[in-house]
Amino acid sequence: MGNRLTQIATRTGDDGSTGLGDNTRVSKGHLRVHAMGDVDELNSHIGLLLCEPLPAEVRELLVDVQHQLFNLGGELAMPGYTLLKDEALLQLDQALETHNAALPRLAEFILPAGTRAAAQAHVCRTVARRAERAIVALGAVEVVNDAPRRYLNRLSDLLFVLARVLNRMDGGDDVYWKSERLARAAAAGDAPVGD
Repeated sequence: MGNRLTQIATRTGDDGSTGLGDNTRVSKGHLRVHAMGDVDELNSHIGLLLCEPLPAEVRELLVDVQHQLFNLGGELAMPGYTLLKDEALLQLDQALETHNAALPRLAEFILPAGTRAAAQAHVCRTVARRAERAIVALGAVEVVNDAPRRYLNRLSDLLFVLARVLNRMDGGDDVYWKSERLARAAAAGDAPVGD
């Protein structure tokens, strides 16, 4: 494992390169660095979500997610290392099952809106999807473990579910998309096929 940071302004990145955990240097435009940056941004957005009033079990889950994202970022920073464990994915699966079971089924699309906490959860969800895409792009040109991609895929699903949970915290609801096609179908008494 690379050295821990003891100095932040090293000036070694002034040339447009950055160091990985295995002491190699790559361009800051490298796909690996993009993926690491997206994961870091996601972790920061989750930190912002944690500033909101949240149910205790959601707060505890998100704090653990932040630690797992640090492991995920470390795995990206150290090619060939495995830091993200199977238990991390299992935790997301269990949380998805628990929180999803308490929600009504979706009959239509929802907007990324509602309470500030729910809207921030949606921001986290979209950044998680971007981080997942960055890892997929990296995996197309370099060997990348499956766990980071799978973790981000599942995490984005969980963040969608948590946004719905957070919108209901004080008796609220999802913010539904006003689809003209769905409205016409409902007015005509037709069952919509999908939008």
